[in-house]
Amino acid sequence: MTTIALIGPGAIGGTVAAWLAQDPSFDVTVCARTPFADLQVETPQGLITATPKVLTNPTDATPVDWVLIATKTYDADATKPWLDHLLADHTRVAIIQNGVEHQRLFAHLVPPARIVPVIINLPAARSAPGRIVQHRHGIISVPAGKNGEDFAALFAKTEIEASAHTDFVSEAWLKLTGNSIAIVPSLTLRATGPVWNPDLEAIVRGVVEECAAVGRAEGATIPQSFVESTIETSSKMAEGSSGGSLHADRLAGHPMEIDARNGVIVRLGQKHGIPTPMNKVLVTLLAASGAPWIETA
Repeated sequence: MTTIALIGPGAIGGTVAAWLAQDPSFDVTVCARTPFADLQVETPQGLITATPKVLTNPTDATPVDWVLIATKTYDADATKPWLDHLLADHTRVAIIQNGVEHQRLFAHLVPPARIVPVIINLPAARSAPGRIVQHRHGIISVPAGKNGEDFAALFAKTEIEASAHTDFVSEAWLKLTGNSIAIVPSLTLRATGPVWNPDLEAIVRGVVEECAAVGRAEGATIPQSFVESTIETSSKMAEGSSGGSLHADRLAGHPMEIDARNGVIVRLGQKHGIPTPMNKVLVTLLAASGAPWIETA
């Protein structure tokens, strides 16, 4: 029996936990702030349900084989009370979060050799604790090597496609490049398509080009064709669309992962001597908008 504990049962974490709990060879525990009786996820394949053990007090936790962390990036330190009770010498920790700094955020909490950074594409929304709608098929990317490959194997019996990549750096930066434009609708509270014009295109292009340049300096392969397709997608964003979780968090009055999404572009740009004026301006404006803000750098 493989023991798994998931910290952060939001839309992504709850969906992952529900899928893993379908395998009877897994003993799944969910570590949550708010108790709930069960997980119910409306997936593209139909409703799945699960009744994992739900803990709300870290002192009730015991060591497991795998810890999966699906909290927001700014909540890294808040996982320490759980990790203190969940980690044993053999425990491996998968960080399922946005951005490209999984290792940096958790290196002081978990031995780096046991950290598995996870990039996930899994559109989902939570309506209440334990109640989630999964909109599309999920895809997970992890680094090649034993830890990454063992983590990917956990999903072999699920509808989430998980695979290990020799060039994980590129996988992570491609996702960040594609997501970097979300800061624009999150700031304007408007989809970019209906208000598209040459000036707005120049702003979006600046955001994306800067991200790609910094990613390449970090060792990622980001084709120019990917940059162009990302900009084209933004030009077609329909009214009613949003900047994903960044936009949703702003509308809900929740802190935003702006540092992990765009602040990191500015910080690593400075490290490499790459100017990132468009990202810096938008990050500054979003911070000044009165939106909830947590600085994690």
